[in-house]
Amino acid sequence: MTEPSRTSSGPTKIMISADMEGVTGVTWTDDVLPGTEQWQRFRQMLTGDVNAAVAGLCSGGADSVLVNEAHLSQRNLLLEELDTRARLLTGRHKPLSMMEGVDSGVDGAVLLGYHAGSGCEGVLSHTYLPAHITGVWLDDAPASEGRLNTVLAAEYGVPVLVVTGDDRACADAAEYAPGAEHVVVKECVSRYAAVCDPPSVTSARIAEAAERAMARAGRGERVVGPHRIEIEFDASHLAQAAAVVPTVEEVGLRRVGFDAATMTDAMKAFKVVTSIADGAVQGKYG
Repeated sequence: MTEPSRTSSGPTKIMISADMEGVTGVTWTDDVLPGTEQWQRFRQMLTGDVNAAVAGLCSGGADSVLVNEAHLSQRNLLLEELDTRARLLTGRHKPLSMMEGVDSGVDGAVLLGYHAGSGCEGVLSHTYLPAHITGVWLDDAPASEGRLNTVLAAEYGVPVLVVTGDDRACADAAEYAPGAEHVVVKECVSRYAAVCDPPSVTSARIAEAAERAMARAGRGERVVGPHRIEIEFDASHLAQAAAVVPTVEEVGLRRVGFDAATMTDAMKAFKVVTSIADGAVQGKYG
């Protein structure tokens, strides 16, 4: 069902959900794992992509930009190098996780540095867990993090304005956010290889798309309703572990499913289920 929009005539506020696997130049696990030498390098790339988006959004009329860290430790961006027109929401244990801030009256969202979902082709493709999940479905449709987060944003009447990532992530975004700008920063060769454009090129591309996208900023009707999520793991004991959560049922040897009254509730349950499954992984055998 839909509910009336909460659109106001005040300042235009935009949020950026900043993931890392889909950032300029990233192709390898060490590029995105906190503490590695490569991660230190690609923090610069992430911050550069974010700054390009902020510049474009502000050129297009945004009055304020909130950047929500959305990758692993959620402490990856370099605050000292962030465009001063933006504010940074950093750190973990946020109720809406990757989309924290979407419920704060923003007029649009940017999904930056996103990637394809589990079981799909794409650089560092996965859905929430880097390994052990082989597929996620939202209301019977294969679901990447981008699809999940776009449906969550719609629950608050917030349109997704821009998605950046590799060509596979952008092809996915064309399905779940057809009205958004889709910015390809690299072309997938394999899960761990890509043809990459230099940051000077991708920054210009991101900024131009963000500026264009501001023409579509503005909250609309809230799309609220029940949802079903199913998750398939690579081992049966992970499904068994996840099924200890009330309302979660095993629907196959390696697959669980659950229903929720809203997407907000669905994503909270999804976080619990994936956390429990991740904790049940046993060494090299998984």
